Amino acid sequence: MEAAPLLAPLAEAPERSTLVLDVDGTLAPIVARPELARVPASTRAQLERLAVRYALVACVSGRAGEDARRLVGIEGIEYVGNHGLELDPLAPELAAGIARFRDRVGLPVEDKGLSLSYHYREAPDEAAARRRLEEVADLAEAEGLDARWGRKVLEVRPPVRADKGTAVRALLERSGAERGLYAGDDTTDLDAFAGLVAAGLEHAVRVAVASDEGPAALREAADLVVAGPEELARLLELL
Repeated sequence: MEAAPLLAPLAEAPERSTLVLDVDGTLAPIVARPELARVPASTRAQLERLAVRYALVACVSGRAGEDARRLVGIEGIEYVGNHGLELDPLAPELAAGIARFRDRVGLPVEDKGLSLSYHYREAPDEAAARRRLEEVADLAEAEGLDARWGRKVLEVRPPVRADKGTAVRALLERSGAERGLYAGDDTTDLDAFAGLVAAGLEHAVRVAVASDEGPAALREAADLVVAGPEELARLLELL
């Protein structure tokens, strides 16, 4: 289906609509290391416009919330990090358990407090690095943690029912929106798609930001598919 008819119900009633967006791979192109990521100026301009127009614009990221805020850098947007784990009331206890696992493994890691990201994009031998991280994933599962694979990354999280889907539903309930959109590029964004549908909105749009590394299931579940962050930025112009 063409984008304009799907987006029209949101654009026609922004005061009753919420937009929720992933960050890395969606707003910011994927780069070799997370600290190198940048949101293009044209995308930031669209976000500034949307933030004052819609009932709520939010970013739900695998990054820590404050890191997502730094990267996107737009006031008036709500930022939820760690795939929604930051909304859990037991967050301090969960972080302590993640820290113990980090210390036990002892590998270089992106430590986000409530979750760990073991990247292997720049490994000299990606296959060997992946095999080593499969051992880490097995250890995490044996200790009752949640291990998930993404785009050249293993993520380890606490075993709680908190993900991008629960975050999306919480944001929608908080905003009182009756219409909504979610855009994402990776496996964890399937949870957000499910949360958007489960919210029972009168109109919902799931946008997959496609890539060679991204899961086919995300494209199959989406209402709209765009070729990358640049094409998503052009899509936002319709809102």
